[in-house]
Order: sequence, then C-alpha cells, then structure tokens
Amino acid sequence: MGLFSPKGIEHSNSLDFFLSFLALKLHLCFQTLHPTAAKIEAKREPRMEHSENVSGMYEAVSMPRTGKDSIFIPGRKSSSRSSSVVQPQDDKDEAGIRIQKKRSFNREKELASGKAVRKTKSLSSQFLVNIDELFNNVAGSFDEKGSIPSRASSNGLGFSTPLAGSVLPLDDISDASRLQIPRQKDSATRQSRSAHEKDQDSCGWRKTNSKPTLPIYLKFEDVKYKVVTKGGKSSDEKHILHGITGSVDPGEVLALMGPSGGGKTTLLNLLSGKVKTNSGRITYNDQPYAKTLKHRIGFVLQDDIVFPHLTVKETLTYAALLRLPNTLTRQQKKERVMDIISELDLERCQNTIIGGALVRGISGGERKRVCIGNEILLNPSLLFLDEPTSGLDSTTALRILQMLQNTAEAGKTVVTTIHQPSSRLFSMFDKLVLLGKGNSLYFGKASEAMLYFSSIGCSPLEAMNPAEFLIDLANGNISNKSVPSELEDKYSPGRQNFENEEGKPSPGEVHEYLVGAYEERVANLEKMKLLSPVLIDSVSEMQRRENSPEWGANWWQQFSILFRRGLKERRHEYLNGLRITQVISTAVILGLLWWHSDASSPKKLQDQARLLFFISVFWGFLPLFTAIFTFPQERAMLVKERSVDMYRLSAYFVARNTSDLPLDLILPILFMLIVYFMAGLKPSFAAFSLTMLTVFLSILASQGLGMTIGAALMDVKKATTLASITLMTFMLSGGFFIQEFPSFISWARHISFNYHTYRLLLKIQYSCSNSNYEEGPCNSPFIRGLKLNRSGMELGAMVAMCIGYRLLAYIFLRRMKLRTLT
Repeated sequence: MGLFSPKGIEHSNSLDFFLSFLALKLHLCFQTLHPTAAKIEAKREPRMEHSENVSGMYEAVSMPRTGKDSIFIPGRKSSSRSSSVVQPQDDKDEAGIRIQKKRSFNREKELASGKAVRKTKSLSSQFLVNIDELFNNVAGSFDEKGSIPSRASSNGLGFSTPLAGSVLPLDDISDASRLQIPRQKDSATRQSRSAHEKDQDSCGWRKTNSKPTLPIYLKFEDVKYKVVTKGGKSSDEKHILHGITGSVDPGEVLALMGPSGGGKTTLLNLLSGKVKTNSGRITYNDQPYAKTLKHRIGFVLQDDIVFPHLTVKETLTYAALLRLPNTLTRQQKKERVMDIISELDLERCQNTIIGGALVRGISGGERKRVCIGNEILLNPSLLFLDEPTSGLDSTTALRILQMLQNTAEAGKTVVTTIHQPSSRLFSMFDKLVLLGKGNSLYFGKASEAMLYFSSIGCSPLEAMNPAEFLIDLANGNISNKSVPSELEDKYSPGRQNFENEEGKPSPGEVHEYLVGAYEERVANLEKMKLLSPVLIDSVSEMQRRENSPEWGANWWQQFSILFRRGLKERRHEYLNGLRITQVISTAVILGLLWWHSDASSPKKLQDQARLLFFISVFWGFLPLFTAIFTFPQERAMLVKERSVDMYRLSAYFVARNTSDLPLDLILPILFMLIVYFMAGLKPSFAAFSLTMLTVFLSILASQGLGMTIGAALMDVKKATTLASITLMTFMLSGGFFIQEFPSFISWARHISFNYHTYRLLLKIQYSCSNSNYEEGPCNSPFIRGLKLNRSGMELGAMVAMCIGYRLLAYIFLRRMKLRTLT
C-alpha cells in the first residue's frame, strides 16, 4: 500500500515514520470531525466579500465562519489582537492559486495514469484525497529529527496540523476565511447551503419535503405604528415604528434583529396581518392583506402555548384533524402528522407529554419544534416566528434555524425576530432588518451588513461576533469600535453639543447618525426596488381560495374532536389525588358527625336539615371556584386557535361543557355514597337517585355561574373576589339562616342555587308535597316555615339557571376581543 511505500520510510527512521503517520491520522480525523475545516479543504476557493461604492471606497473584509463564533476582522483600524485588512492582491492568495493549479494538474495526471484515488466522506462534506500524496507531503515536511512541520510548510494542506491543545492563530483564521464562498442570491448561495444540509444529516434532521405552495413575495414600505397611552386626564401618542421598509422573497429567511423594545415583535405582527398598521404599505404579491391569506400564513408565538398533559403526537393529531382541509381523509391527516414528526425529528418523544411549568415533559427545543409543527401542518406560504431561539442552547437554536432554512428552500417565505444570535445563526440569514428605537438602521443582505457599517465608519476594533457588534450599534454603544469621522468632527470635545464625558458621542447621538446614514444611503434605493412588480398570477390563486371551504372540519367533527381532547387534557384535574382526598375526607367527617341521624323529633329533624344545607353549599362552592379558572386559563390557547379559524366558538363552548359532565359525576357519586348511608338518610333507591339528581343540578348551576364570572372578567383575581361575594349572598339567602326576607331584597333568593337545592333536598327526604303536607315531619314548625308546598318551582328554576348562566358565559366569550398575544 502507498502508506508503507519505501519512499516514505527513507525519509526517517521507524520512530519518525510512526510520528508522521500519527500526525496524518490526526489531520484526517480533524477533517472528519470538523465540518468547517472540511468545507475549507473541499472548496479551496478564496472567500472575499466586497461591497459596492456607496460613499467612498469599501475595503474587503474577511468574515470567517468557523465552528465557533465567527470573528470579524476590522476593515479600517487594526489592533494588536487581530489583522484587519485583506488585500486583494496578496502574495498568499497568489501562492494559494498556484498551489491549487498545481494540485489540480497532478490530480488529473494521476487519474489519467490509473493511480488509486480514495474517496472519503466526512460528516459534512465530500472531497477527493490522494492518500499517497498527502502522506508524502506530510512526511516530507518532517525534518530528520522528526519535528512538527512549520505553519508555512503545512499551508499546503489548508491549515496548520491540529494537535491537542493547539489553537489556530489569527493570521491563519484570516487566511482560512478567504477560502469560503459568500452567500449571494444565486447558485453560489445554494452551494454554500449544501454544507448546512449535510450538517443536518449529522444532527438527525430530515430535509422538509413539503408540497409546492403559492410563492408569496412580501413587501413593506414606510410602515409606521403608534399607540395611544392614557395617563390621567390626557392621552399621549407613543410611536413604536418610524417608517420601516424592506422585502423578502420565497426561499429567503428574513431576520428582524434589534435590542429589546426596538419594535421587532410589533413589526412582525403588522407583517402577519394580526395588527393593522397606522401608516405605510404592506403587500403580498403586490396585493393588500385579505382574509383569505389567513390560511396561507403560519405564526409561531414566542411563548409555547400548548396543552401540557397531551403528548406530542396527540397535540399534532388534534391540530391536523381540525385545520387540514376536509377533502383529506382521517387517515391522510394522520399520515401528514407522522411526516411532520419525522421531519422535525420528534419520533423519540412523540408519546411523551409536552409538560409545562409544573409538569415534567419534553425539552424546550422539542416543545418549540412542536409549536412550529403546528403551523407547518398546513404547508403555509408565509411563516412568521417570534423569537424562536429564546431560552434555547446554541446547538438547539442551530437546529431550529436549520429547519427554518430547509422550510425556506422548499419555496416558503420565512420571517423571524431574533434578539442576539450566535455567528453561526447569523450566517444562515439571507436578509436582515436592524431596528433601533423603532427606526431602521439597516436593511439588506445579512452577509453585507458588516461591510455597510464599515463604509460609514463603524468598525470593531477587536474580534467580535457580528451580531453583538450590530446590537451594540443599535443601542448606541460604540465602545471598542471606531467612531465615524463625521460624527467625531461634529461632536468633538470642546464643542457645545458634545455631552459625553468619556470623549465619545452619547448613545442618542450615535443613533441619530446611524438613522441619517441609512436614510441617505440605503432607504431610497430600497424603496425604488419595491416598485418592481411581482410576476406571478397570485390574484386568481387567492380568489380561488375564497371558494374553498373555510373550516377544516364541520361543526359535528369539531365538537367530537374537541370533546375527546378535553377529556384527555382535564382528566388529571378531576382525578388527581388531592381532589379525591378532599372529597372523601369531607364525606367521612360528615358521616361521622351525623352518624345514623333521624327525624323522629323536631330537634333531630333540624340537625338533619343542617346536613342537607351543608351539602347544597359544598356542591355549590367547589364547582364554582373550579369553573372560574376555565376561560382565564385557556384564554391564550383560545385566542391562538380562534385567530387561525381552527374551530367555531360554539363547537368549543359546547364541547368544553359536555366534556366536563362525565368527570363531574364521579366525585359527587362517591361523596353521596359515603354520606347518605352513614348519616342514615331516607333508605330508598328513588330518594337516593333524586338526591343525586339535585346535587348534579346544583353542580351544573354553580359551574355555569363560575364560567359566566370568568368569561366576563377574564381576570382570576377579580373573578375570585366577585365569586366570593356572590356565593356568600346565595348562601345567606338559601333559606336556612333566615326565612322571611325584606320585600326589597326578596328577589335574591330566586337566583340562588343554594336556596332551590336546599328546598329540593328537604322535599325529597321528607316527601313534602301538597297531598301529605300535614303529615309526619312536614307538619313540624321548621318545615312549615319553609313553605315547601310549591311543587315544581325549584326544579324549573335550577334547570333555567343551568342553561341561563351558560348562555351568558357564551355571550361574554363572543364579545371578548381576540387580542394579539405578544
């Protein structure tokens, strides 16, 4: 074999040869494990990013993309820590070109002569390596003492031989950076992205295999937004955005970047149509926003709003059954779910509950992918994401961005806000909008952002992540950065308008300069580009969408799906250990206190009547305070799903109420089985059944009242306070503490479910009706004072309250504004 040829052994003794062979193996292993190094070795092309002459001369600035955070080498000023300028006619470049030409000639010669060339494949790239030539080069570079080759001798391999603990010098980083290809909107862009696609193979990703969708070209020009803030007697206007302009095409990823409070989320909501703009123009294929676009737009919120007790597969399945077109069969919708799970690499956790703040479940990155999967189920043309990498580690964030890049390459338009990405994430964006205090500081290709700011005199004076550099500028921070000459002359020390004691302009002055520079150099040019029309027959396609069905399922299908989802999600609330312990403990205590009670005397009858009153109060209190939290807690999910027309509100409301019925019956039955027989109440099946029916009507009425209060206020603290006052009023007017009411307040007892429940329980236990009202316990002064001879009124009142309170709750939900969640 070539590795053990006599020529290789002649260069050194056996020990030196072993060291040479070991160095070569380490070199090849480094190429296999280091994707960036493999790309450098594979491409062998000088990477140099040039800028256009905007004002003066641009300098070629190297922007390396390494496995770690990229290092931007300043273009104008240099420091002792970095090398700044890359000259186009560098001797190293010429030497590199000659070496490459020589290797290409030798490779063609060897191929023609039939020499064995081995093909090796790394995790991120494929390249041809002549093992014999590499070994001879490395072995020949060792001296007779077996010393490690110098950096100059190893440049033929593209970089210094990596040994344990070795660090690539900054000069070599600058040289290596020139071997990368800039991201341009042409075939070169696709070649550079192929490396990321191969990186995804190593991460377990599968490229998104989406069906073709209508391509949507998004344009926004001079977008402004303001809100009215009320303070005291006057109201002031607060401007959030000040004339933002930009565009993004299908197949591109647009990043909205800036510091907190810069207007990123507001702009994202405006572009997605969730919020109406005050001024400006936003078009989709040169058409204004229409309701039909809602089905072509996906929006992923910053907060992961999901049901914590559903599994990943259940969450996506219910979303698919409700949102996918009704033309697809149930099996086809489930197959679509499995495709999404496979594409998002969620097979491992598909049967794990999602979890939340109090419930352990899947990881944060997996939860974010589930939320993204909810939106790409419909194969949208436009995908908006609000801070998709917040709270995630760098590796998980990289996976999310790789998935978004694949989604864009499938013909979709992706717009995302991001706070401060790593350099690896920053290099994956096609376009960038940099916002600061609601103003646009830059719009264009992300790869040219550093060149633009270098052209206006803002360059880092030390190695720095490009994203950190841009965020610092957006905040007005120019520490460790060059000060533009215009700004330095205008705000020089000694002038009246110079306010900073440190000898540099203040953040406000830097912000004004950057806004003025952008308006002067870039803004008008970008506005001219927006005038070019979109050559696509989008109008007829969007009109055709208007004739398609609005809902993915009919009303009955929506009800059945939401009913099953409600049972699975809320069964833990009703059947948890604490709730069961509370009910059983209360029942046992009541049974012991009223052990085998009877109504043989008026005093004992009153004691037994107190037990019945407590039962009416207990099963009015517990369901009411449980139902109060229903809509306030589910409001975020309701707004999210209703904003995309996932289901009708009526289907949700009916399913929400009916799914609670089976769960509401379990604990009351268990409670009454214990209390009824321990307390020695009327021993007949009919009396027990009627008692259970009365308690069940009390539960439904109190739940309806709780839902009404919760839907009306949508605030847990306010609803709890109002419910406490209401329940206390109903309890006091329940007919136990007082029987003769003043005329002006007597109406209160008729709306009290405690009053009607108590009277029904007394009638059932003592059989007080018009026929036997003068017999047995009914003849006692206590019972006669309650006037129980009005048969049928209490039952009708309870049924009316069960229905009436729910109708009020539904009306309050209909009137609730589905405000955008930010």
